[in-house]
Amino acid sequence: MTARVRGLSGLVRAGAMLWRILRVLTATLGRGLAALWHGLARLATRIAALPPVARALAPFARAEARLGRWINRMLPKRLYTRALLIVIIPVVLLQAVVAYVFMERHWQAVTARLSASLTQDIAALIEIYESFPQDAEGRVLAAIAERRLGLDIDFLPLEPLPPPVQKPFFDILDQALSSELRQRVRRPFWLDTVGSSSILEIRILLDTAMMRVIARRSQAYASNSHIFLAWMAGSSLVLVGVAVIILRNQIRPILRLADAAEDFGKGRDVQFRPRGAREVRRAGLAFLEMKSRIERAIEQRTTMLNGVSHDLRTILTRFRLSLALIEPGPEVEDLKRDVDEMSKMLEAYLAFARGEAAESAVPTDIRALLEVFRADAERSGHFCTLAVDGDPVVSVRPQAFRRLLGNLVANAARYGDRIEIRAVHDERFLTVTVDDDGPGIPEESREEVFRPFLRLDAARNQDHAGTGLGLAIARDIARGHGGDIVLEDAPLGGLRARVKVPA
Repeated sequence: MTARVRGLSGLVRAGAMLWRILRVLTATLGRGLAALWHGLARLATRIAALPPVARALAPFARAEARLGRWINRMLPKRLYTRALLIVIIPVVLLQAVVAYVFMERHWQAVTARLSASLTQDIAALIEIYESFPQDAEGRVLAAIAERRLGLDIDFLPLEPLPPPVQKPFFDILDQALSSELRQRVRRPFWLDTVGSSSILEIRILLDTAMMRVIARRSQAYASNSHIFLAWMAGSSLVLVGVAVIILRNQIRPILRLADAAEDFGKGRDVQFRPRGAREVRRAGLAFLEMKSRIERAIEQRTTMLNGVSHDLRTILTRFRLSLALIEPGPEVEDLKRDVDEMSKMLEAYLAFARGEAAESAVPTDIRALLEVFRADAERSGHFCTLAVDGDPVVSVRPQAFRRLLGNLVANAARYGDRIEIRAVHDERFLTVTVDDDGPGIPEESREEVFRPFLRLDAARNQDHAGTGLGLAIARDIARGHGGDIVLEDAPLGGLRARVKVPA
């Protein structure tokens, strides 16, 4: 017993040692192959970098790039369609391979066997007819063939064969039956497999007569193959239908995540709950975490700015009270104007830094909002027109959007006498243009005016007061809605401000 235990323990130790040796050899071989592969890759890279080789490979690289661009253009852009193609294309290829194998092996083999059997019967009937000439008209032979073989045969007077019938491009029956007749009968024949769908006709030229054979198509042709093809097509449709349903359910959470991210980028209230596969849920949870961090940062910034604005307003109020207690005079009036300008600058800066981010987007009538600005401009002595195309109701943050449009109309009224306001609401975007007939802004300086506290005194009148934050605040609000502002040349000769936000 002890010897057996010792033998087994020795065998186990030997096996463990052999296993460790195999692991070491496998690891060494793997590292060697990896090093060889990396060496070959570096060598191929160096060879491809040689100028003659690079010039020789340049046409192939361009062709590959063009092919890649063409494939990218041809491929659908939606994730659902691409995923559906990933499922459908292998199924279609598999079914095509199965159909080819079936046609090549089963269908063609069965048809060849049936054609060979029919041809053997015909060859036997010809041999009997020529071996027993006493039945010159072949009536007995025809009766036996009809009763035993299911063939309708006639012996017609000797005459030339009819002209060949136009053959189809792909007909297994015609090819197989013609081949068998040439091998077994070895006589001139005429074959019609195109005429009727249920029968076929064969005429064979004998020494003393013409033998006409009419047989059922099923005697020489695998006629039930369509059942297999129909089953294959039906199963493919079922598989594709199931794949469509499953993919739709898998893609829907991704689309909801994309819609939630887009709505959040537009400043709208987002109600989102992660669903779907584990990876999609992780992406949804990451989005919610990012959303909460951004909201906390905005809330902290707003709280800090409210505290700063309260402290600064307190100091400015003390200045006003101190100035009110001083005897009136030119210097006091200058100080009061300075305090008022500081107060306006403070309010503008706080509005810019706050960004109106805490406001929620609600359906807003843009026509009514612009009508207020048109009336204000006309009351201030400007000629102003307004045109609105499409549905005037758009989901925006009303107070922020009012400030955006107010800044643009105020700029147009400050530097021009004629103002034209136009709003177009299509399926995807709301576009608002504000034109004036003022001096305009040079094209190379139009992006600079969006920088905070920047004034282009050479382009605009220096006599007009301002903080240099109007366009910066407007662009910040537009981008908070997922859009932007662009400055262009106006048909009136001045400046056009174009606001484009998702509708």
